[in-house]
Amino acid sequence: MGDKDILIEKLDGVATVTLNRPEVKNALSMEMIKGLKEIVDGFGEDDSVRAVIVTGAGDSFCSGADLSCVQADSSFVKVGCPSAQEVVTSIMNLEKPVIAAVNGFATAGGCELAIACDIRIAAEEAKFGELFIKIGLIPGMVGIYLLPRLIGPGRAKEFIFTGDIIDADEAERIGMVNRVVPLESLLDEAKKLAKKLAAGPLLAIGKAKSAINRSLDSDLRGTLDHMVAVQMKLCDTEDHREGVAAFLEKRRPKFKGK
Repeated sequence: MGDKDILIEKLDGVATVTLNRPEVKNALSMEMIKGLKEIVDGFGEDDSVRAVIVTGAGDSFCSGADLSCVQADSSFVKVGCPSAQEVVTSIMNLEKPVIAAVNGFATAGGCELAIACDIRIAAEEAKFGELFIKIGLIPGMVGIYLLPRLIGPGRAKEFIFTGDIIDADEAERIGMVNRVVPLESLLDEAKKLAKKLAAGPLLAIGKAKSAINRSLDSDLRGTLDHMVAVQMKLCDTEDHREGVAAFLEKRRPKFKGK
C-alpha cells in the first residue's frame, strides 16, 4: 500500500478515513485491504477516536477490489475474500459509530463496505451496485448477509441477481441509505452527525451497536435477556451517572466513555 492510498484525519473525536486512489475509482488493492483492517482495529484501542467516517477521494466512494492486481481465479477468493471479510466485520464489531459518506460510485466490494457501516449518507451523485453477478460471482463480503436484512429479501435478490446500478434516491427509497444530500455538503453533514455521536455516551452507543448486530441472529427472548445484562453493566458506568445528574440539573451532559 502506498503511503497516501488511505488518508486519515483525526479532529474533535472524529476519524475520517479517505480511500485515496481516485485514478482507479478507489479500487482496493490487497495492501489497502490489509491496511484498512489494521486502521479499524487501531480505532478500537484509540480513546481519542469516538466516531469514524469512511469516504472516497474524487468521484467515487469505492469500486471494490482492484482486479488489475489480482488473479482472476479461485486463489484470489481463497486469500482475498477472507481478508476483505475481516475488514467489514471489523467495522461491524467496532463499538464506535461508523458513517459511510458515499460521494460517488459504491460498487461491488465498495457497496459492501458502505453497507457494513452503521449509517450511510449519500451524495446526490452516489450510485450503488453489487456487480459480482456480471463476472459470474456472488457478493463475498457481507452483502448476502446484510442486504436482505437492510432492504428485504425480495429487493436484495433483485439487486444481486441483476447487478443493476441504482442511484442515491432509489437507495434512500428502499432503505439502503439514511439520507441523500448535495455533494458539496456531504462531508459537512457526515462530520456534523459524527461529532454529535462522538459527544454522546460512547459506551452505550457501542453496546447498542453490538446489541443490534447481535439481534440479527437472535430470537426475541435472547435479545431481551441480552438487553438486561448490558443495561446492568451500563448502570455502573460514569456516563450513566453523569447523564442522570445532567438531566436532573437541566444541563448538557459531559460524557467520557467510562
